[in-house]
Amino acid sequence: MSGGYIDLHSHYLPGVDDGVDTTEQGQALCCGLASIGFAKVVATPHIRSAMFDNEPAELRAAFERFCDDSRDVEGLPELGLGCEHFCDDVVFGLFARGEALPYPGGHAALVEFPDSIPQGVADQFFRIHVGGIRPVLAHPERYRPLFKRSEPIERIADMGVALQLDVMSLVGKYGRAPRRAAERMLEEQLYFVASSDCHDPRDLDKVDKAIGRLAELVGDDGRDLLMRDNPAALLDGSADP
Repeated sequence: MSGGYIDLHSHYLPGVDDGVDTTEQGQALCCGLASIGFAKVVATPHIRSAMFDNEPAELRAAFERFCDDSRDVEGLPELGLGCEHFCDDVVFGLFARGEALPYPGGHAALVEFPDSIPQGVADQFFRIHVGGIRPVLAHPERYRPLFKRSEPIERIADMGVALQLDVMSLVGKYGRAPRRAAERMLEEQLYFVASSDCHDPRDLDKVDKAIGRLAELVGDDGRDLLMRDNPAALLDGSADP
């Protein structure tokens, strides 16, 4: 394992969504990710209407509190803040008004679908991209329309939307269908990045095993591309669309 990975999908901010409940759990999660090989971990708490009604300003404040409370913790990776934006009219309005919460650097932002692919989403992604932010689609292998074929997602991938693998899909955390879909999309070279999507320190063993499985499927160079080089390019804006 080469390390130096950048995790662009994690839920270590306490008490804001379905991730960790306490600061101590968040610290344990981040330190555990560092021990696996992650040099930088970006928190991506949910913004989802009627479920996680978070606002960017509140999440920034929660992130600052977590960083302040973690100053003396040894073994932490570099920390960052983004958000997992649920694709609905409320969130698209945030992007339209420049009020979304992109990844550090402001060049890309994480988005997620419901179980289906929303109607008109390609047009919305085009508007976001024209506005200077590249959409990064979380865990496409977990969306039911993609269990058996990738065609429904190919148009937005061709538009430059970066597909993000949840590595725990490779070890069956979400069931057989997402695992098989993930393996197929890796073979089709559709993914641009791979991330942990950790919600709890108990996920760490699965993430470690999943990184090993990823290397088995795409080789060490492919693993490093998905987990280190391409995430870095998204953050600094150098990634080809």
